[in-house]
Amino acid sequence: MHIISALTQWLVDTIGRMGYTGIVSLMFLESSFFPFPSEVVMPPAGYLAWKGEMSLTLVLISGIAGSLLGALFNYWLAVKLGRPFLLKYGKYFFVSPESINKADDFFSKHGHVSTLVGRLLPVIRQYISLPAGIARMPMKTFMLFTTIGAGAWVVVLTFAGYLLGEHQNLLKEYLHVITLACIGLAVVIAGGYILILRRRRKS
Repeated sequence: MHIISALTQWLVDTIGRMGYTGIVSLMFLESSFFPFPSEVVMPPAGYLAWKGEMSLTLVLISGIAGSLLGALFNYWLAVKLGRPFLLKYGKYFFVSPESINKADDFFSKHGHVSTLVGRLLPVIRQYISLPAGIARMPMKTFMLFTTIGAGAWVVVLTFAGYLLGEHQNLLKEYLHVITLACIGLAVVIAGGYILILRRRRKS
C-alpha cells in the first residue's frame, strides 16, 4: 500500500504538470490496468477550474476521453489476449468453452446495461471492459455506454471539486456520499432494466 501510495503521488506530481494531457493520461491509467483512483485527479482539476486556471469544459472532455481510452485498451487486451488464453487454458480455471459462449450471449443481450452499471461501481468500473472484450461486445455499443457511465462519474467528481471551491478539506466526506449515491443509481438502473425485461416476457 505504501508503494502504491508513493507511486500514485509521483504520478500526480509528474503527469499533473502536463495540464489537460495529464488528466487524459491519469484517467487512462485509472480506467485500464493500474489501480489508480480517479478521486485524486478530477476533483483537483475541478478546483483548478474554479480558480480559473483551467477550463471546466476541457477538464470534463479530458477526463471522459482518458476514461474511454483506458477502457478501450482493456477491451482490446481482452479481445487479443484474454479470449485466446481462456479458450486454450480455461479448463485449468474451470472455464469451459460453453461458459464463454454463454458470456457471449449475455453480453450480446445485456452488455450495454452491464457496461453502464459497471462504470458506476467502485473497482468494477476499471475491469468491466475485460469481460466485454472477451465476449466481443459490439465496439460502438461498448464505446457509447462506457462514455455515458464514465462521463457521469467524471462530471460528478469534477463538479465536487468545482463546487467545493476553497473548501477542499470537505472533499473526503463528500466523496463517500458520492460513491454511495453512484452505487444506489447502479442498483436502480439494474433493477429497472430487470423489471422492463420481465414485463416484455409477460406481454
